[in-house]
Amino acid sequence: QVQLVESGGGLVEAGGSLRLSCAASGRDFSTLSIGWFRQAPGKERIFVAGIRASGVTAYADLDSAPGRFTVSRDNAKNTMYLLMSNLKPEDTAVHYCAVVNPYSWRETTDSWGQGTRVTVSS
Repeated sequence: QVQLVESGGGLVEAGGSLRLSCAASGRDFSTLSIGWFRQAPGKERIFVAGIRASGVTAYADLDSAPGRFTVSRDNAKNTMYLLMSNLKPEDTAVHYCAVVNPYSWRETTDSWGQGTRVTVSS
């Protein structure tokens, strides 16, 4: 069983950047595909980006997210990152990470952590 803890959120002005971290403990992190999800107020949680054990990445089409967001991993630190640049107010949400199926990018758990809150002011 792997445990994931998100951090790095905060308040930032539009156009700014944040780097979120997802720290893992438990199972061999390097073998896992991990995804970032976000849930905006009053909306469902959606997939944002993910990275396979192989390093292959995928991004949702969220206001040019593939150009604004970069997902990466450091297996030596058991940590995955989401660098978000040129942030927009519509990126305001609680962000979560989770183990995902490497082909569907759907989460493989129904138990979510506390997430990390990102607030973008206009």
